[in-house]
Amino acid sequence: MISVLIVDDDFMVAKVHAGFIQRTPGFAVVGVAHTGAQAMAETARLQPDLVLLDIHLPDINGLDLMVRLREAAPELDVLVISAAREVETVRRALRGGIVHYLIKPFSQADLQERLEHYRSAYQGLDLSKDVAEQSDVNRVFGLESTERAERTEPRLPKGCSPETLSRVVAVLESAGADFSAAEVADLLGTSRVSARRYLEYLHDEARVEVRLKYGAGRPERRYALKSP
Repeated sequence: MISVLIVDDDFMVAKVHAGFIQRTPGFAVVGVAHTGAQAMAETARLQPDLVLLDIHLPDINGLDLMVRLREAAPELDVLVISAAREVETVRRALRGGIVHYLIKPFSQADLQERLEHYRSAYQGLDLSKDVAEQSDVNRVFGLESTERAERTEPRLPKGCSPETLSRVVAVLESAGADFSAAEVADLLGTSRVSARRYLEYLHDEARVEVRLKYGAGRPERRYALKSP
């Protein structure tokens, strides 16, 4: 269970955020503080895993407090929740090593999404290993899903869309026959050049085969889906 300390000067807001966290599996609120002084005392006493930290506190700037909190709890992670939108404030928070910056107001779903990423990425690092793999680091920085998509979905040519590609494939599947680029273009209502771009892409990906039809002039390229 990941223990969370909420630091916010607004009593009602802190209560709402506590409810959000308690409804997120794997997290438990262990304390609430409304000033920097209270946050220091509670951090030293509770040694939480994560602090939800507001920047605007009555006795200290939250980013200055963050440095002191880590002196009291060196393993502490910080997720900033604040109405502060100044770019320099966000940059300073990032340089301070926060796990995320969530701008108020936000929904329960917004906070849960950040918490779940924190749980799977930061808490998911395997401490039994002496060294981290690149995939471990990528997961922390939110790059794992991007890499997976790039591995499973080859990048389409410029100007092509997955939706139109699906329609081209559907045309080729519809009759189980071969088609010319002109015929595909007529069926889809696109230009012949555009249709041929998709067909050639499918050919490059080894998903269709090309048959040449000879007649007067240059042979016509006809495209058919390869058999499974």
